[in-house]
Amino acid sequence: MTEASKRLVFFEAWADPVGETIMARDPSIDVQRLRFADPAAQNWQALTAAHVYHVRSSRDELADQFAVDAAFLARCPNLLAVSTMGAGYDTVDVATCSRAGVIVVNQSGGNAEAVAEHALGMMLTLAKRIGESDRAIRARAGVERQDFIGHNIEGKTVGIVGLGNIGRRVAELCGSLFKMRVIAHDPYISDRDFAERGASRVPFEELLAAADFVTVHCPRTEETENMLDAEAFGRMKSGAVFINTARGGIHDEAALFAGLDSGHLYGAGVDVWAVEPPAPDHPLLSLDNVLASPHTAGISHESRYRIAQFAGEQLLDIFAGRRPPRLINPEVWPIFVERYEATFGNQGKS
Repeated sequence: MTEASKRLVFFEAWADPVGETIMARDPSIDVQRLRFADPAAQNWQALTAAHVYHVRSSRDELADQFAVDAAFLARCPNLLAVSTMGAGYDTVDVATCSRAGVIVVNQSGGNAEAVAEHALGMMLTLAKRIGESDRAIRARAGVERQDFIGHNIEGKTVGIVGLGNIGRRVAELCGSLFKMRVIAHDPYISDRDFAERGASRVPFEELLAAADFVTVHCPRTEETENMLDAEAFGRMKSGAVFINTARGGIHDEAALFAGLDSGHLYGAGVDVWAVEPPAPDHPLLSLDNVLASPHTAGISHESRYRIAQFAGEQLLDIFAGRRPPRLINPEVWPIFVERYEATFGNQGKS
């Protein structure tokens, strides 16, 4: 390889092998797989030389030293871009990357169908008490069906927190399949976006008070951390259902337990946790009206293929000097172009 070789590094594996297949289209890119079990010094040697880092999206899947923060960037002066393996970017300090002239991309939309279907599945399972009745019929004889009477979701109100790719699909499914009233809170999109996505814009407090189902589809940021706290759960409609398939830390787990244990909330579907996976003795797992999954909403076989496909194609764009479609910090693009040309000249640009 020459000094001008383009270098990509990633840990362990792609979400799906199609990512590596796509990268093989450009033989000028040196793709290096790193392993967590290898000596740290060996991994750092590769990272220091890398131009692009394809990083895991979840903190629980990555050692702290390999998360992209100020200390990491100080050791990686050649880095031009960071690409996350999924839609989330918890492992990347975007503001610090921006100050360093490093662009950040994710694979937003790649798992939207999977997460939306999972959220809807949780809504239906909780409303119909399928999980409770399944556990009961396995545990004892003589189960009385009257003990597990549930609710229809048709015509109910769903409140969507975050109306991006996933929230949009949830709105479509709930509105078209079950004729639900769809309300949403998202301060970062326009009224026209709300109309196009089939949802009515409401303030956060109004959403909590009006919704029969509150489902969370926003990223975890300083703004959204613990957004669903004791006060928020107290504002929710009595008998409402809470769903979080977004990120752990957006809701306060102790406050959610209190809301469920008191009977104020009807049920909760929790796919994301402050510590993943949760311990078997986690208080929420002791409640029959909690439906739990270990952050699996977005990892269907189809979605893993799609996010790897998104990643591979977007990485080819970046290495060719083309603007990628899912740019988290677009204001940095002019700086990237200057750094790219200083590193590679016009090599591969189109």
